[in-house]
Amino acid sequence: MVSVFLKSNRPFAQYWQAQAAINLIAIHNPFMTSSGFRRAPRPDGALSVAGAPAGGGTVRLNKRLADMGLCSRREADEWIERGWVRVNGEVAAMGTKVLPQDHVTVQREAAHAQAQRVTILLHKPVGYVSGQAEDGYEPAVVLVEPRHHWRGDASRTRFTPAQRKGLAPAGRLDIDSTGLLVLTQDGRVARQLIGEDSDVEKEYLVRVQMGQVAINVQAAFPPAQLARLRHGLSLDGQPLKPAQVSWQNPEQLRFVLKEGKKRQIRRMCEAVGLTVTGLKRVRIGQIALGHLPVGQWRYLGEQERF
Repeated sequence: MVSVFLKSNRPFAQYWQAQAAINLIAIHNPFMTSSGFRRAPRPDGALSVAGAPAGGGTVRLNKRLADMGLCSRREADEWIERGWVRVNGEVAAMGTKVLPQDHVTVQREAAHAQAQRVTILLHKPVGYVSGQAEDGYEPAVVLVEPRHHWRGDASRTRFTPAQRKGLAPAGRLDIDSTGLLVLTQDGRVARQLIGEDSDVEKEYLVRVQMGQVAINVQAAFPPAQLARLRHGLSLDGQPLKPAQVSWQNPEQLRFVLKEGKKRQIRRMCEAVGLTVTGLKRVRIGQIALGHLPVGQWRYLGEQERF
């Protein structure tokens, strides 16, 4: 059984009510409650974590750390490169593979570095791309600067230029769409929102027309096609997960998805004879766009959870 320990309980003191003398604490998702807070550790101060794959074969160290919810693979590689991860007492090298019985420890520097990472919520305007600049369009991250910081942000975090380094979008929002975009330095957040096993809901408001019908589209749209939007469509040869789709008004649909394929909603609508004329993401998990103005951003608060 692989045991992963984080040396020193800081900066996770807000989650653990352990004595200051305890300097070995295991961190793993099975000890996370639905509210986002970790359960108290065993009295001996160490939690043994089972993370071995079925069959007991070797697995890359970065994958093991990521699968246990400690970090992303990229983040794990950074920890390994900096010498913060040991296997059986020896500093691990890049590309290291581990067995089920191997003992893995992570130095406190990793926890400190992770605690400094920020997640930013941006109300992306139309005309910006989510990721890297393309076709002359700027990436949304250029808006993350003090003059665009929302005055209504309740977070006490202060902006520093270093917070823009390594910010990456956790989910797509195409150039013609607006709404909530998550930019994060934290691999755990990215994994939660866009990992292969993610089931976090994303909610959208979608204005549509059907051919030349732009007014009272709902009356002209066949109920059977609405049922297909909810369940029955495929993209790129793969069936889509069931979706919640309902009319909000005669020209606007509400979509709730648990996946995020490229231009998924637009392509779904095209498949049933609808054309999207406007698309806005208003919620990701438990985080709503709320009153965040277009083009402005705020920090994800310490107590907020997706």
